[in-house]
Amino acid sequence: MALTIETESRIYRSLRAVSGITAHLVSLGFTIFVAILARPGSSLFSWHPFLMSLAFSFLMTEALLIFSPESSLLRSFSRKAKVRFHWALQLLALLCALLGLAIISYNKYLNSKAHFVTWHGLTGLLTVLYASMQCIGGVALLYPKLMKNWTLAKLKVYHATSGLVGYLLGCASLMLAMCSLWFTTTVTGLSWYLSVLCPILTSLVIMNQVSNAYLYRKRIQP
Repeated sequence: MALTIETESRIYRSLRAVSGITAHLVSLGFTIFVAILARPGSSLFSWHPFLMSLAFSFLMTEALLIFSPESSLLRSFSRKAKVRFHWALQLLALLCALLGLAIISYNKYLNSKAHFVTWHGLTGLLTVLYASMQCIGGVALLYPKLMKNWTLAKLKVYHATSGLVGYLLGCASLMLAMCSLWFTTTVTGLSWYLSVLCPILTSLVIMNQVSNAYLYRKRIQP
C-alpha cells in the first residue's frame, strides 16, 4: 500500500530528528574522546587538539543545530533567543579556535618547526580566518539596518550558505588532523575510522538542515 504524503512527511521528520540527536551525541562524544587523548594541561601542545575539537566539533555544531526544527535543544525558545544563543556559541567557538591557533603557532616556534606547511595547517588557518569573517558577517543579521541595500531574507540565505561552507572547512580540518603523526600514533585500527566518521556524519546532518531551511526553499521559489 502506497504511503500517503502525510505519512512520508512524518517518517522524514522522524529520520531528521534521529539524525539530529545523533549529531548532538557524536559532536560531544568526539570532543570528549579528543580531550581524553590530548589530556589538556599535560603539555602546551595538548591544548591545541582539545580547543580545536571543542570549537569545530562541539560548539559550532551546537550553534547550527539550535535552528533544527526537529532536534534543537532550544525548540521552545523564540527565534530571537535562538539567534542570540547561536551568536554566543559561534563567538565562543571562534575564541577557542583563535586560542588553539595561537598555541600551536607558539609551540612550533618554541620547537623551531615550520608552520602552515601541511594541508592540515593550511586548512586550519583558512578555517579560522573564514570563521572570523563569518562572525563579522553575522553582525549584519543582528543589525540588518546596517545593510540598507540588502533584504533580511537575502542576508539570511547568504549567511547560511557561507556558514555551511565554513562548517565544512572546519570538518575538513578535523579530518586532516586525524592524518597527523600525533593522532595516527595514538589512534589506530577501527577507532581511527570511527573518529573520521564523526565529522563526516555531523557535516551531512548540517548540510541537510541548511539546504532544507534555506537553499532548497530558495530554489523552489518562482
